[in-house]
Amino acid sequence: MADYTLSTTLAMPYDAAVTEVREGLADQGFGVLTEIDLKATLKAKLDVDVPAQVILGACRPPLAYEALQVDPSIATVLPCNVVVRSVDADTTVVEAFDPHAMMGLSSSGGLDTVAADARQRLNAMLAALSSQTTTPQEQ
Repeated sequence: MADYTLSTTLAMPYDAAVTEVREGLADQGFGVLTEIDLKATLKAKLDVDVPAQVILGACRPPLAYEALQVDPSIATVLPCNVVVRSVDADTTVVEAFDPHAMMGLSSSGGLDTVAADARQRLNAMLAALSSQTTTPQEQ
């Protein structure tokens, strides 16, 4: 796994995992602002087949606002991307951009608390998902 993501592998079909991820994000105070169906998009644009996967643009408005107050340019990496990707009929990977990686993108030290809060919430969501099936793989 990449060192800029938080992830877990679930023993769960893709559609069920997408539903669980949405619920898990909501439980942690995140809303889904954007959704990109990569499988459908790449099929339509390039006529290629890839496993089912979706990018959910998750946002917790108080954290986004706090981050923007510290560094307005941080908006370029908002919202937090969470990817749900099918591995096979019964296995799904969930990956989230690690907010801690955001620290290397800005010279503003005030983002530490925002990144730590977002990271804790995303890890909690992954842990809740994993408790149903497997253990989170944090990178």
